[in-house]
Amino acid sequence: MSEATPSEGAGRKLARDLALYTVARLGLVVVLVAVIIGTAKLVSVEVPLIVAALFAVLIALPLSMVLFKTLRTRVNQDIAAVDAKRRSDRDQLMTRLRGDEK
Repeated sequence: MSEATPSEGAGRKLARDLALYTVARLGLVVVLVAVIIGTAKLVSVEVPLIVAALFAVLIALPLSMVLFKTLRTRVNQDIAAVDAKRRSDRDQLMTRLRGDEK
């Protein structure tokens, strides 16, 4: 049963890193909305919030790929670790079901 601990840890780590990455990306969108609206007010142009939000999302997509590269890499590594653990558990279960238990 000691094998359950690493998978639980990997799952928790994945959830934590994924939440952190999501919050960082959403924060970037909020900052970009504020910059767009602030810049528009400086030049005396009114930009609707939905338009600013759409532009912020479009700008944040490639920008987050660059700014949060390490976070994205950690999430990808966590996904690979959880996937490898699931694959290992599945193979072990299939071995037991076939009766080839070691």
